[in-house]
Amino acid sequence: MKKTLLAAALCAMVSASAFAQTATEGPWLVRARAVYLQSSNGDSTPLSLSINDKWLPEVDISYFFTPQIAAELVLTVPQKQTLSAGSTEIGSFKHLPPTLTLQYHFNTAGFKPYVGAGLNYTRISAVNLPAGVDVDRSSFGPALQAGVDIPLSKNLYLNFDVKKVYIRTDVSASGAKLGTFKIDPVLYGVGLGWRF
Repeated sequence: MKKTLLAAALCAMVSASAFAQTATEGPWLVRARAVYLQSSNGDSTPLSLSINDKWLPEVDISYFFTPQIAAELVLTVPQKQTLSAGSTEIGSFKHLPPTLTLQYHFNTAGFKPYVGAGLNYTRISAVNLPAGVDVDRSSFGPALQAGVDIPLSKNLYLNFDVKKVYIRTDVSASGAKLGTFKIDPVLYGVGLGWRF
């Protein structure tokens, strides 16, 4: 009985110590990233549509419910994309794609890898296309994520992150649907994070 109580007390002390160590970091993590957007450019219309790949700024805010479980809100500013049909530029639009993911952070020493899954909402605006051609303005889709935080100093991390986001819009001409344009980008990010 005494051995059982001693073992339970030791486990409680170790757990409390681990929690205290995590608690000193604080539950919030804010990152700033440079992200490269690479579109899959899947198109079911007869127009062979594609958008340009580009670098963009990204800020995300994470909250840790436990040392392993966190929610992350990914934000940027509206991004202008050039739309092409084949090799010919036909117009442009802007898109704002906030994404919310739920993450699992692996409990490892040093490097802190994580995986996540969630939901993306993309708002398309400032559409500039040939007369009669239009696209839907909203898209909902899943988002998948994997990354790693590498400690640089107390509370400061180097971050590498990859996300697959499903973004698509119906394309119409004179009110008739031509097909669906699937942007579905892969986003490669690198940046710095601050835990507090």
